[in-house]
This record gives sequence, structure tokens and C-alpha cells, in this order.
Amino acid sequence: MQKNYTKLAGKTILLLCVIILSAAASKAQSVYLPQSYQLYQKFNADVYSKGSSLHTSLRPFLMDSALTNRYNQLMSVGVDSTRKNWFLRKIFNEHLIDVKTKDYTFYGDILLDNTFGKDFKDKSTEPINFKPIGFGPNARIGLNTRGFQFGGTVGTKFSFYTSGFENQASFPDYYTDYVKSIGFIPGQAYDRAASKSYRDYSYATAIISYTPIKQLNITLGQDKTFIGDGYRSILLSDYAANYPLLRLTANVGKVQYMMMWAYMQDMNQPKFDSFGSNRRKWGLFHYLDWNVTNSLSLGFFNAYIVPEADDQGNRRGFDVNFINPVVFASGLSPSSQPGNALVGFTGKYKIFDKSALYGQLLIDRIKSTDVFKGNTNGYQVGIRGADIFGVKDLNYLVEYNTVKPYTYADTKSISAYTYFSQPLGDPFGANFRELNGIMNYSAGRFDFQGQLMYAKYGLDAAGENNGKDVTKPLVPTLTTTSVGQGINTNLYYAEGTVSFLVNPKYNLRFELGGIYRKESNSIGTKNAAIISFGLRSSFRNLYHDF
Repeated sequence: MQKNYTKLAGKTILLLCVIILSAAASKAQSVYLPQSYQLYQKFNADVYSKGSSLHTSLRPFLMDSALTNRYNQLMSVGVDSTRKNWFLRKIFNEHLIDVKTKDYTFYGDILLDNTFGKDFKDKSTEPINFKPIGFGPNARIGLNTRGFQFGGTVGTKFSFYTSGFENQASFPDYYTDYVKSIGFIPGQAYDRAASKSYRDYSYATAIISYTPIKQLNITLGQDKTFIGDGYRSILLSDYAANYPLLRLTANVGKVQYMMMWAYMQDMNQPKFDSFGSNRRKWGLFHYLDWNVTNSLSLGFFNAYIVPEADDQGNRRGFDVNFINPVVFASGLSPSSQPGNALVGFTGKYKIFDKSALYGQLLIDRIKSTDVFKGNTNGYQVGIRGADIFGVKDLNYLVEYNTVKPYTYADTKSISAYTYFSQPLGDPFGANFRELNGIMNYSAGRFDFQGQLMYAKYGLDAAGENNGKDVTKPLVPTLTTTSVGQGINTNLYYAEGTVSFLVNPKYNLRFELGGIYRKESNSIGTKNAAIISFGLRSSFRNLYHDF
């Protein structure tokens, strides 16, 4: 069965690639810009300018003419055009491979992450067997990543991007505990070394993008999608791992419309076949963003998650809602084939030039049920911008998120709003509230970033379901939906980084970082005080602030 599925999928993707590559050239072109908060915030002054009509709440961005000037500036930071030595140019100025012709472009890089760290609150006596550079000294906390990226364009309609990472890592205790609980490194891949003192994992991103006309983009591949203007998203975030997707994005006048199909898995669910050894489900997502004016935008979102088969292996029949382009129609599933439907709204208003208020509203259940009273929903409100206090390149964000208990969950846990047991929304899942503040400043090659966060949430005792863990079946311990119910827990988190940019083309940098984390409840207190240093590269979001 597995071989047949694999061959069919391979032939389908190959056929689509041939169709795309054989298309005639036109003047439309949109190039993939990897999703990275650290990079994207440096566009704040441009995208949140009152003179800009760019749609900002669907990410990754497709880098067109509206972003080109700023992108070129960022890719030129510290570049010395007088360097003639090939080796020095590749280290400091250019991609390792960089080909540009009138018919196509191609680039490629080696991506390395090698960091050493220490948690000064860790009293563990467990032997250290992890070497962050593969040899030499050991470290209790560290990262050893060997990766690559390739990208380019063919003509003016077609672009592609792929990256891959082979990793070994030793994480702080709080992070390791979470990895062991789900068998997965958040946002990346499953752990191949569950019995060892370090984690071993690898993952890849691969997308092809086709823009047949200026108003339409078609993206196929293995990637993530982020909905919203914030650091977090309670609608659809990039916290979970990459998933196979087909995404259509249309721009007509002041309206941007996205429709996406995703194929998802969960390795912790009961299995009934041998294809990939994991239970599978489909996700359908609609998002419509309307720029009422250059300052005001309103968005409408819905998502529909449905298992490929039930717990007995009975496969779901074809559902016309999966090809229905009408927003919100996907929730009208047959009662014999129930799925998990969510509805959401977004808003953004540029209160000043280069500054915007933004928000989200999530609606899961709006009525009480037989098992609990009250509704399950969440909301986000925040402000972000650039050049605060008149200081150029000083970017900021302040954001509040809250989601009620049991939101995203389903009576069938395979239908939960998750991928590989990771929330598709905020990393905290549900039954939480959090306040985040982030500030970033760049001065030449130096980059400084600070983050403060406070969160409150309710944990579960053994055998309980108080509504935070969205992977649990909807069998509530309590009949209420009060944030913090269960083991009331407070989290204080602070992080700061100072980095020196070596090569802007693939974000090669030396980075010094510090984290302070304190989690406390009636059971006890867990503290972490971490210092790390090393060589980093690539543009990607790897979350550990939870």
C-alpha cells in the first residue's frame, strides 16, 4: 500500500512540475521569502506605512516589487563590493552558488548551526555525551546542525525553494520534557534518539511557486502558513512542523483570497494500517483579507480538519466541501462524516505611519454543550511598528493572546486542530493567556533583540483534562471554560540576543543569547537560566518560548 501511494504522489507532483515548467513566460513574478520573525520585522517600516496597500497577514510573503527595495537593502548589510578574493566573497558577501541569467536564476548555500550553552539552574548529574560541533568539547545544552538551501527562478512565472537540516541537539530540561511527551521536536521533526541524552532529527522544506498571471499564485510543496500580523497566531501559526500543502492565492483589487489544502499526520494516534505508520487527516483553510483602505484591513478565516478514516479504518468518502471555494462553507460537513470546523476574523488599522493595531477573533463553539457550559473561543490584540521614538530600525511589538479551555479539541482526538500532536495555533494550546513584548534594533552588522513574556495557564493532573492539551479527546474534567482552571500555573520568560552578521544572504551570524524562565504552581517551581553562544544561519522560526 505504501509503495502505491508513494508512486502515485510522485507521479502527481512530477506532472504538476512539468506543467509549471512548460508554461510560457509573462511579466508576473513572485519569489518565496522564508517565514522568519527576525527577518520580517525589518520590513515593518515599509509594510505598515500608510502609503502601502500590501496585504500583510498572509505569510510567507511572496516577494514582489513592493518588498524588493527593502529586501535588497537587507541583503547588502556589511557587504564590501571591493572584495575580489573568491573565498572572502563567499564567506561575507554572496551565496555559495549564485547564478543569474536573463532566463533563470539559481542560488545555494550550506547552513550551519553550532551552539554551546549552559543552564545555571540545572543541577543534573547525568553524563554529558553531546558535542555541538561533532567533536571536541561536550555541552549540556547545544545544537549541531548541517543544512542546505537552494532556490531560484525560471522565467518570470516560476520560482522554487528547498532547504534541509540534519540535527543533533541537547535542549534545556523544560524543552526536553515536552519533546519526550509528544516524541517530536516542535516545528521540526520526530525524535530518532528517544533513548539517548540528546535529540536526533532532520526535516526539509520544499516548495514550487507558479504565478501564471499577476493576480494568481499557485504554491505546492512541504511548508507552513501563518495567518495574522502578530508574533503568535491563534488562527494558523508556524509553530507546528512542515506539512504537504497546495495553496492558491488570488489578488483582485483590494481583496486577497487564499485557499489551502494540507495533508497532516499524527504518530500518537491508534493505527489501523501500515502506510507511513501514522494516522492521517486533511485540512482545508480559507482566508480572505480586504484592504478597506490603505490603513484598515479586515479578514475572514475558516479551517476544517477531518480524519482520512475513523478509528476502525473506515475511510471517509468524498466531501464536496473540500473543493468548495466559499469561505465558511467547509464547516457544513455531513453529519455522518463529522469534522472539526473553526471560524476566525482578523483586523488591522495603521494608527500612525509605520505602526499598526491588529487583532484576531477565534470562534470554535458558540453554545454550551451537554458536557460543559460556556463557549470556546479566543482573541488576540496587539500593536507593532518601526522607528519608534524616531529611532530608525528600532522595531517593536506588544501582544496579548488568550484562548479558553477545550478550544480546538474534538471528541475524536485525530480531528483536533493539531499536526503531529503540535497545536496549529498558539504553542500554549488552549486554556491560557499570555502577554508578549519584543523589541529589535539593528546597527550595521549588529542586531539586538529582547523579549519579555508572561503567561498563565491550567495544567492537568494525572487522568484529568482541564482544556489545555488540545490533543486530548473532548471529555472534560470540568464543566466550565475559565482560563487557568486545573493546576493554575504562571510562567515568566525573558530572552535577549546579540548577534554579529557575517553574511546577509543566508543570515550567517555569531550569536550570544540568554534565557530566563520560571514556571510556578502549587506543585512547585521550575527555573532555567541559560547562556548560549555559537554560529547560526538561515531564516526560520524555531520557538522555545513556552
